[in-house]
Amino acid sequence: MSEPILSARGVSFRYPGSDAGLDDVSVEVRAGESVALVGESGSGKTTLARVLLGLLAPIAGEVLLDGEVVRASSKASMRTLRRSVQTVFQDPFSSLDPRMTIGASIAEPLHALGVSRGQEARARVREVLTDVGIDPARAGEYPGSFSGGQRQRIAIARALAPGPRVLIADEPVSALDMSTRASVMDLLGSITRERGMALVLVSHDLATVASTCDRIAVMQEGRIVEAGDTVQIMSAPRESYTRALIEAVPRL
Repeated sequence: MSEPILSARGVSFRYPGSDAGLDDVSVEVRAGESVALVGESGSGKTTLARVLLGLLAPIAGEVLLDGEVVRASSKASMRTLRRSVQTVFQDPFSSLDPRMTIGASIAEPLHALGVSRGQEARARVREVLTDVGIDPARAGEYPGSFSGGQRQRIAIARALAPGPRVLIADEPVSALDMSTRASVMDLLGSITRERGMALVLVSHDLATVASTCDRIAVMQEGRIVEAGDTVQIMSAPRESYTRALIEAVPRL
């Protein structure tokens, strides 16, 4: 088995003035693998995603990229993390700046991370737009010209632009209508598989992750209470909390 690209080891975190956070959480993801973080609202799954992205610093434990500890105090360490790990946010209507063309939005991380500029960046923008099924001739248009599903595809293109090895998607289809969700999830799954990327999918919807992810980590009150192969978790969950999550989705 290959070594993990990204992992959290014994991570704990607390929000100021609150008991909410993470308690001794460990999770890892390998190249070509998709892992789902599932649980009710407030279970800690988004907090864990933010820790993996380097947006929150753990009070205990560590995040590792290729086996090396990510150090928030090191600009070089954080820059490597930013290039290697990108995210797709939940709401495609607020994650894209309405004052910027979609081409400019996609090119922004290329400039910020020093990946490319000028003609090279424009070529990269056209490439990733094509990859997500958006006509690259529309790069000069603004987000308001696109539907919710198209905007989320554009957000995925922006995340792909720097060439990350890990994609973290936080409830990427919850703001979309039912008819659009499946196509966006299919896109995420196919792109990560074809590129050998790792995918971390945050979701409360077990129906979504059951058809997309290889492994599932079930979170409750800041802890991972059950983890394993998707088929095993869905067919024979050990924890009553996991069973309750499955039973809450009638189509499962």
